[in-house]
Amino acid sequence: MILLFEQLLNGLQYGVTLFLLAAGLTLIFGIMGVINLAHGAFYMVGAFAGAWVSIQTGSFWGGLLAGLVASAIVGIIVELGVMRRLYARDHLDQVLATFALILIFNQSTVLIFGRQPLFTSLPEVFSGSVEIIPGLPYPTFRLLVIAVGLAVALGLYLLINKTRVGMLVRAGASNRQMVRALGVNIQGLYTAIFGLGALLAGLAGVMASPIVSVQVGMGDEIILATFVVVVIGGVGSVKGAFVAGIVLGMCDTMLRAFLPGLLQQVMPGPEAQALGVGISSMGIYLMMALVLLVRPRGLFAAQG
Repeated sequence: MILLFEQLLNGLQYGVTLFLLAAGLTLIFGIMGVINLAHGAFYMVGAFAGAWVSIQTGSFWGGLLAGLVASAIVGIIVELGVMRRLYARDHLDQVLATFALILIFNQSTVLIFGRQPLFTSLPEVFSGSVEIIPGLPYPTFRLLVIAVGLAVALGLYLLINKTRVGMLVRAGASNRQMVRALGVNIQGLYTAIFGLGALLAGLAGVMASPIVSVQVGMGDEIILATFVVVVIGGVGSVKGAFVAGIVLGMCDTMLRAFLPGLLQQVMPGPEAQALGVGISSMGIYLMMALVLLVRPRGLFAAQG
């Protein structure tokens, strides 16, 4: 039971990381209609900027601020310089252009930081562990990641449902042309949403940097899972991204932790390990296929 509870917490931490990435991506996709394959690059930018500043200054919090600022600025530059030219183009052009951005960001990162990964130290106040239940000490920093993800989810809910900006975001996701016809500065709205999405991706990168190695291409590894979250949750739905991110994070973690052991009860060890690892790696994609068979537009697309 202790192992099960620990893996549930690990899944929750992974799930809120996916949500931070998916929230910005689903807003960009839902409002602008742009397929941005390079969204994972903002995750990498935030992680590298935060890790470098943290190493140079010895302050994780300084690195956090640097990662947020760097990812937001890079996101705004990308929107102004590239994305504005793609809004009226078809999805194939968007895919090709944003794939090119992935290559540009990866090679630029190699030129600036080299190919060696960076490692960030935990902030001293969060370097220990907390005994949540007897016999289960859990890292304090991972609890901080969970708390930050939940706080961001609450903040986005209030922003989108309780403010005029949120009203425009919801209207833009439903009918972009009507919002433009009402005199709203749609270009400014697009830039703000894109910058917010990049900032959230950078936040996910900074919070993940003490847990995983900060290396070139790290955004490419997580962006596929992020797209699965967006598809299952429904394009344009932050609520859907939150629910899907938490569920998929927990399912992925639980499958990787327990499926090989369960299969060893019915088949030889090496075969069970290989099959368990293979199925675990496909688990979230199998869930996506199942959800799309039941509801092609995603679980929360109608609610927004």
